[in-house]
Amino acid sequence: MELRVLKYFLAIAREQSIVHAAESLHLSQPTLSTQIKGLERELGKQLLIRGTKGSRKVTLTEEGMILRKRAEEILDLVRRTENEISIRDDIVMGDVYIGTGETDGVRLIARAAQILQSRHPGIHYHISSGNSPYVSEYLDKGLIDFGVVFGDVDLTKYNALETAYSETWGVLMRKDSILADKDTISPKDLWDKPLILSQQEAKGGSLTQWMGKEVTELNIIATYNLLFNASLLVDEGLGYAIGYDKIINTSGNSRLCFRPLDPVLENKLSIIWKKYQIFSKPAEKFLEILRELLTRPSSH
Repeated sequence: MELRVLKYFLAIAREQSIVHAAESLHLSQPTLSTQIKGLERELGKQLLIRGTKGSRKVTLTEEGMILRKRAEEILDLVRRTENEISIRDDIVMGDVYIGTGETDGVRLIARAAQILQSRHPGIHYHISSGNSPYVSEYLDKGLIDFGVVFGDVDLTKYNALETAYSETWGVLMRKDSILADKDTISPKDLWDKPLILSQQEAKGGSLTQWMGKEVTELNIIATYNLLFNASLLVDEGLGYAIGYDKIINTSGNSRLCFRPLDPVLENKLSIIWKKYQIFSKPAEKFLEILRELLTRPSSH
């Protein structure tokens, strides 16, 4: 596959039309069609469903949708590589890519970025949000430099900086719910309640171990990968969401409240990156600042 043809394919996916894509690429329609048909022959799969004679709109096949996602990742890596190589040795500028879940611990990332920005204003930061599997996938593909995760780290795959920061588990609920009068929530309090769990914990994890029940014994009515979305389900009265503190604002006029678990359940925050990873200069500098911050008592 040629990068040029991947760009052609993405243009068609974006425009949903070979005619409009050809115009945007300054190519003739027959030339573009020939290139895409050659790509389909090379892969042995149909990528586009051409419209009928009266319609010029094209849609992607299932294989086409897969290629679109991968092509975007490939071209993004090419662009990043070109930028990193072309920068002069005496200039530190470029991009740092970070994947993280929803956590107040992102403040540590923000402090490091602010310090580095004052020294090297040509560095830019790109934050992607998602759960731990998302962060691991993006690290493995080389789409991010660093991941912010909680709990145990696979040290056979990643290097890690463990921080003193930890997140406390608790229950997000409506203020008019029957558990809202309690200061803390015990496992038995939740055994018969409609629960909204993270997708990762719904498969079994530290939380279900804490509850002393198998996943199949719990009334899990919904799962989430971002707690904000779960908070909307809670607000509408669907159930009780279990997640980390300090993510959802429950002050003021909010109809929600947060109650910590008892016994306390906490997870330590770690910043991870792939073993044997070769960093760009901006990522290298960013890691230096993180190490500095984590040795300061005030960062705790």
